[in-house]
Amino acid sequence: MELTEKTLSSQTVFEGKIITVKLDKALLPNGAEASREVVEHPGGVCILALQEDGTVPLVRQFRYPLGDVMLELPAGKLEYGEEPRPAAIRELGEEVGLEPGELTELGFIYVSPGFCTEKLHMYLARDVKAVPVHPDEDEFLDIVYLPFGELMEMVMSGEITDGKTVATVLKTKVLLDLG
Repeated sequence: MELTEKTLSSQTVFEGKIITVKLDKALLPNGAEASREVVEHPGGVCILALQEDGTVPLVRQFRYPLGDVMLELPAGKLEYGEEPRPAAIRELGEEVGLEPGELTELGFIYVSPGFCTEKLHMYLARDVKAVPVHPDEDEFLDIVYLPFGELMEMVMSGEITDGKTVATVLKTKVLLDLG
């Protein structure tokens, strides 16, 4: 069965600092036409830094679209064309003041493929050393350290609901159980 849709036209309706929003017309497999709203995003990185004592640094920050404070792993947006690995190293230093001695790629997820192109790359950092914290000028963060087991419990209980954090914690759990 053919599932591919073909773009017939595309109109940029908003171009911002982080995202571009397009309104497309698509030809469906059955020959009908449909509107498609597409949010283009350069992608991002998320890093779980497992320290020698088994704790993991997280950041508490206010998330404006939700109007609430979230507890999340360190993460950040890629610049267009930027490679994920150096971005992960940069974000870990900026947000929680750590530099990885070992950085393991855990794969990637599409954050919300029904309307958004954002591809989020996940990493496990180990053998970390302290470096100066230097968040972006518009970032206000509290750093929280949790034992990995407690973090896992918070993910499973639904206390932590940030998608990138949930996916990265679960991938790390599987990796650590296998190795």
